[in-house]
Amino acid sequence: MNKEYFEGVASFTVYIIITVFFILSVRLYVIQILNGSDYRDAADSNRVRAVSLPASRGIIYDRSGTPLVKNKPYFYASLIPGRSPVDTHGLAALTKTDESKLAAKIKKEKNNIFKTIVLKEGLSFKEVAEIEARKSDFPGLIVETSVTRNYVYNTVGSHVIGYLGKPNKQQIEKLQLDDVSPETFIGQWGVEQLYDSTLRGTAGRKIIEVDALGRQLKELEVIKPITGGDITLSLDINLQQIAEQSFKDKTGSLVALDPKTGEVLAMASMPSFDPNDFVMGIDSEKWSALHKDKQYPLLNRALQSSYPPGSVFKVLMSVAGLDDGAITTTTPVGCTGEMHYGKWSFGCWKAHGTVTFHRGLVQSCDIYFYDVGRRLGIDKIHKYARMFGLGKKTGLDIVGGEEREGLIPSIAWKQKKMKQPWFLGETFVASIGQGYVNITPAQAALLSAMVANEGLPIHLSLLKGTAPPDESKRLKIKPEVFAEVKSAMYGVVNEGGGTGGSSRSALVHISGKTGTAQVVKGRVKTETLKQQLRDHGWFIAYAPSEDPQIAVAAVVEHGGHGGSAAAPIVKNVIEAFVKSPYYKKPVQSEE
Repeated sequence: MNKEYFEGVASFTVYIIITVFFILSVRLYVIQILNGSDYRDAADSNRVRAVSLPASRGIIYDRSGTPLVKNKPYFYASLIPGRSPVDTHGLAALTKTDESKLAAKIKKEKNNIFKTIVLKEGLSFKEVAEIEARKSDFPGLIVETSVTRNYVYNTVGSHVIGYLGKPNKQQIEKLQLDDVSPETFIGQWGVEQLYDSTLRGTAGRKIIEVDALGRQLKELEVIKPITGGDITLSLDINLQQIAEQSFKDKTGSLVALDPKTGEVLAMASMPSFDPNDFVMGIDSEKWSALHKDKQYPLLNRALQSSYPPGSVFKVLMSVAGLDDGAITTTTPVGCTGEMHYGKWSFGCWKAHGTVTFHRGLVQSCDIYFYDVGRRLGIDKIHKYARMFGLGKKTGLDIVGGEEREGLIPSIAWKQKKMKQPWFLGETFVASIGQGYVNITPAQAALLSAMVANEGLPIHLSLLKGTAPPDESKRLKIKPEVFAEVKSAMYGVVNEGGGTGGSSRSALVHISGKTGTAQVVKGRVKTETLKQQLRDHGWFIAYAPSEDPQIAVAAVVEHGGHGGSAAAPIVKNVIEAFVKSPYYKKPVQSEE
């Protein structure tokens, strides 16, 4: 009995199992074969999407804490792709875009499940309101936000501050911006570019689940963005404004430094441009106008232009001649207004008679410095010039690697470059800052600063709070050499017959040196030439003479004489600095 019972139970169980297996097989057939495509569509429709959350960009301040930029939102309309057909006609009408291009874009990108499809960028507040009001008619349509800039001072300081822009494909690959979406603005020029990694911050991300229509069902995860870091520049925006206003409609550049640290207090390049034109994507008309402008407003002349320095180079010649022993302070040189060498003659701007070092520099006697150059030779001139940072980049990397080196020639340089020997006549010309000699305004400011601080090398910096220079690197030049040169530079501004009298100030003692660099060879009065052929006007200076706190260099392209064109601009900047809270009145020594 028991055997029959168990055989019956086993048969029934087997029957049940076969029946269940059959039912499951049929069901599986129906699901996978008959209705497989429908179920796959349904499963695929419930997808995960990632929406970028922009990071707030760090703020750029000037040295007094004044914000130079403000963040502002940049809106763009996007579509979370779904599997249902998109009403491209209605979307194009709502976003005011070309329907065929919109449809092509959606078709191309709809299978990329990891990103939204950007339909239109740079939405106005009105457009944002219109889209928000009707987005329920277009499943998956959203308004996303990025961060861009408002440059508070418009054209002021634009060559230093720079501007933002969208990264191109090459930048994303070269800079390894894997975490940066194409809609994120990055620094494209100036400080915005140099310190982009600090300022940019890290974008967040919202992971959402969407349905077949692209509508958000729920948030799965939110990764909060990390705000970018702020930076404080060494630049003083008031000083910068004074510098740029002082040029009026002239073309040129000015660089002002703290000679004790190398911090850049002002860096002007005129004419300037408005970086606000770039933040929403500059239109073709403005871009074309900037590029066609013969005054090249996008050029940062402080670093990207080099000029013959003219007589400001005599400051370097003075230090070299006295330190080398090629001249003494009493070495006499007779100036008749012209010097003959072989079949050539070399002129001076006037006949000075017999002059020694002090009056030679105060009155900028060319004949005197021809003689200094003859005694030194071009290779020693080259050596001293390099010691003061001339003919090499400052390393202030805000122009994307396009800083000019300038040129200080040597015998080896000419032999290598031109396969020719060096001639003494070329040394005469180089001695007064002409011929092959070329320097940038930033290098000229460095020369002024290193004379003011008596040979302490400084590195130019745009950040406030730069570490002081290494005292052990101070040039091994005799202190009495700097004393003599500085006395003469004081005389240039404050003594009778000095060429820099137009920069004399009632507020502060200024020491300086004028320079007038010829554009056209020959002894022609620059005032008689066309504007584009006139001489470049230079002036380098520092103040106060007894305790230098600011060193400045300015060049006015085709401005004529340095004393009349550039010196008044430098004076304005120095007097503005003296009125600033950073100025410390020198302590008068007790007799």
